[in-house]
Amino acid sequence: MTDTMIAVIGGSGIYEIDGLEGARWQVVDTPWGAPSDEILTGSLDGVKMAFLPRHGRGHVHSPTTVPYRANIDALKRLGATDVISVSACGSFREEMAPGDFVVVDQFIDRTFAREKSFFGTGCVAHVSVAHPTCPRLSDACETAARAAGISVHRGGTYLAMEGPQFSTLAESKMYRESWGADVIGMTNMPEAKLAREAELCYASVAMITDYDSWHPDHGEVDVAEIIKTLMGNADKGRALVKGLPALLSATREPCPHGCDRALDYAILTAPEKRDPAVVAKLDAVAGRVLNG
Repeated sequence: MTDTMIAVIGGSGIYEIDGLEGARWQVVDTPWGAPSDEILTGSLDGVKMAFLPRHGRGHVHSPTTVPYRANIDALKRLGATDVISVSACGSFREEMAPGDFVVVDQFIDRTFAREKSFFGTGCVAHVSVAHPTCPRLSDACETAARAAGISVHRGGTYLAMEGPQFSTLAESKMYRESWGADVIGMTNMPEAKLAREAELCYASVAMITDYDSWHPDHGEVDVAEIIKTLMGNADKGRALVKGLPALLSATREPCPHGCDRALDYAILTAPEKRDPAVVAKLDAVAGRVLNG
C-alpha cells in the first residue's frame, strides 16, 4: 500500500483546485529544468493533491514550449501516483458537442518539436504505450464527471497536433474522416508518454470547446466562442476534480494495469554501460528500477 497523491495538470481555463486544505505553492527543481510553474499542494477530503497549471499562471507557455519532462518529473518527485490531465480540445464528432467532456483512451501523436522521452544515449529504454491511459483512473474520471452532471463520453482518440495554429480545413477533414480521430488538441503528447515512462497512472479528460474547422455549420475556429465555452468548461472541470478523492482513496494498491511497473523490462542498456550522469537525472522517474 502506498499513499495516494492525485496530481491534476490543468489546461486552458483551469488554474486552481477548489477547497484545497493546507494549500501552498511549492517550487520544485528538476534535472530537466523548471516546470511550467510552482505546484500547488494540499489535501482534499483526506487525499493528497497536487495541481500544476500546464501553461503557467497567466498562460505564458505555448503548447510547444510547455516543459513536459520537467512537469512530469516534478510531480513524480513530489510523490504523485495518479495524474489527471484536463485540457481543452476541438471535436470531430457531431455527438461530441462543445461543453461535453471526453475521457480519452487513445492518441495519435503529430507533434514534432518537443522532447518526448526521459531516456536516450547513455540509458536507453522502450516502454509500451499501446494503451496510454489507465482504465482505473479513467473510470474515476468518468464517474466523477457523471456525478457532477457533466455530459461525458467514455473513450475517444485524441489527435495531438503541434500548433499553435489551428488546423486547416483539409487537415481537419483528414483527421476526422481518414484517421478516425475524435478530438484534437495540442498538449497531451508527449505528456502521456512521459507519464508512462515515469510509471505514473495517467488519465486524460478532454473538454470540448468547438467543432474544429470541419463542421459545415461552424466554419473556421472562432477564438471568442472557444473562450466563452472554455469558461463554462472550467467550472465543470473543477467540479469533476472535487469528486475524485472519494473515488480514489488515501492509500492505493499497485495499479492492476501495471502503469506503476512500466519500466520492469524497458531499460535495455547494460548496467555497466549506463552513463552515470544520465542515470542521476533519472533518479525520480526511474529510480525504482535503476537504484533498486
